[in-house]
Amino acid sequence: MSSRGPSPLRPPTTPFKVDQAMEPLDAGLHPVFHAGRVAVITGAANGIGRAAARELAKLGLKIAIADYDEAGLTALEAELKKDWGEASVIAQLTDVSNIADVLRLRDRVYDTWGEVAVLMNNAGVSGIDASGVRGTSWTGLESWKKVVDVNIFGYATRPTATLARLTSRSVVNMQQTFIPYMLPQENQSVIINTGSKQGITNPPGNTAYNASKAAVKSLTEGLSHELRSQPHSNITAHLFMRNTTDNNAVKPPGAWTAEETVLFMLDRVRSGDFYILVPDNETRREVDNLRIMWSAGDITEGRPPLSRWHPNYKAIFEDYMRENLAQMD
Repeated sequence: MSSRGPSPLRPPTTPFKVDQAMEPLDAGLHPVFHAGRVAVITGAANGIGRAAARELAKLGLKIAIADYDEAGLTALEAELKKDWGEASVIAQLTDVSNIADVLRLRDRVYDTWGEVAVLMNNAGVSGIDASGVRGTSWTGLESWKKVVDVNIFGYATRPTATLARLTSRSVVNMQQTFIPYMLPQENQSVIINTGSKQGITNPPGNTAYNASKAAVKSLTEGLSHELRSQPHSNITAHLFMRNTTDNNAVKPPGAWTAEETVLFMLDRVRSGDFYILVPDNETRREVDNLRIMWSAGDITEGRPPLSRWHPNYKAIFEDYMRENLAQMD
């Protein structure tokens, strides 16, 4: 291979972005992240969900936390009520792969507080089955069933102990149940769906997980378009793409803490961003941008899929990264 072809350096942000940030009511605050409003957070018993509940409570929001991890949920409920008062917290044991549970959660929130300002669908199981097998394109059928059912559709049976630890959640069940109630609300609201960088760059090794997160990306993009096309809609959608680690896993070196990640996410929602791509202490945003652009170039430039890892293109990709990053430094 003698030519890298196109894939030129692009600026980290496009100059034609329309700023959709909303006018704050208080300095530094988005009108949704405002005292007295209501947040519903699934997968709240640990990790990102727990950090989000804590940060939104600090801003004065009323917090409804949901999870299938009863011990973790009870501990967080006690903490939030101690810090912010009994009337500001609802905790609901919820398997959101079970539509009846989701309906009960919605009804309790609306019966108690009458609105939802922040709906955070904090999705995710890893796609690794009980024996440690990942779902490849032709193996690990049980892994495929688990990750697709839980991460996307929510049609799984109640989770096993392993799934409970991974906190099963469903984007589709939550959207189908909550959005019809949120649409008539007069006040502005946001929906935040948790995705992953792997749903864009598709690194080899866990095809089932990558496919599920690519579906979450597509679902959230479609949701955003449908919401802005809806007359008088005051809801915006946001795709929150964090680094992928299981909630109970040891934090890898360089990865941000859950708290750092949530603070970054809230800041980007305040700015009106749809794509919220979380960096870390090892991977600069510029690196993420270049990797994403290279992946898109596989289509536009006729390279093999996942060419970053193709033996004929790996060195070319490394040159592309090195040369473009040198222009930024």
